Order: sequence, then structure tokens, then C-alpha cells
Amino acid sequence: MSRIAALTPATARGAAHEMLADLVGRHGQVGSMVSTMAHSPAVLGGYLQLSKAMKRAKLSRRVSEVVSIAIQTRQGCQLCQDAHIAAARTLGVTDAEIAAAREGTSPDPAVAAMIATGLAIYSNPTTITDAQVEELHAFGYSDREIVDVVGIVALNVLTGAFNLVAGLEPAPPSAPPP
Repeated sequence: MSRIAALTPATARGAAHEMLADLVGRHGQVGSMVSTMAHSPAVLGGYLQLSKAMKRAKLSRRVSEVVSIAIQTRQGCQLCQDAHIAAARTLGVTDAEIAAAREGTSPDPAVAAMIATGLAIYSNPTTITDAQVEELHAFGYSDREIVDVVGIVALNVLTGAFNLVAGLEPAPPSAPPP
């Protein structure tokens, strides 16, 4: 059950109204997270900017999605986890790879190393070692991709924590038509 009411362009005021009206005008509608974030134009603006920036990440979408699945499994945001699983499936990530990501690993050692780094950044970034960064380089990851995973983690912490505080949950599955 949502703890914070979603806003609409009609119910939002000031900067929140302008941001929501612009988003609805460009996209037709916005999801519950965005419309609830509008209570704080600072949070909504920060989310939109970071989300847009991370679309320019060099780290592949497949790797970003499995890192996100691993983080959201730990963080406990089912809404985010479901969204990242759906996105991963559209990229051809298999059910076995998704299950491994939920466990914090991957059948691919290079992807497993990036997931481990993402989880370390999430839980305790002081544990990142020179050897861990060297291992990522040995797997062919660039410095940019290693830095990108920090942004992926930050975006997941923001969205997952927001959804948990706001009480946003996945919509119940709809019943098939009779």
C-alpha cells in the first residue's frame, strides 16, 4: 500500500507541476514512482538527470540490468526488481542468468566480477581492492565501465529506497479475460 500519494499535473504545484506537465506532455503518462517523486522536485530532477546520464553509460545494458537485479534483490524493492528482470529479458538475458544475478553472480566470469563489484559498492565500498579493479581490467572492462557501475548502483539505491519508503509495490497480476 502506497504511503505517499502520487501527484498529477493537476495536483502538483510549482516546479513539481512544471516537471510533471512536461513529462506527461512528452510521454503521455508517468509511472507511480515518478509521480510520487514529484513531491520533491529536487529528488525528481536528480532522478531524471541521473537516469538520463546513465543511458549514455558505456557498460552494456545486459550487464547493467543483471547488476541492477543483484542490487534490488539485496535492497528488497520488488517493483525495481520486476522492472529490471523485464528489461533484462528484452535484452535476451536467460532465466538462468536472472536466477544467478539474484544470487549475486553470473555463469560468465566477467559478468560475475562486475556483479560482485556492484554489490560491494552497494554494501561496503571500502572493500573494493586494487586486485578487484585489476580483475575487471583483465576481463576487458574499461575505466569508464568501472566508473559506470558506480552510477548504476547509485541509481538503484535511489529508486529502490524511494519505492520502499513511499510504499510503492508492483501492481497485482491481472486476471485473464474469461
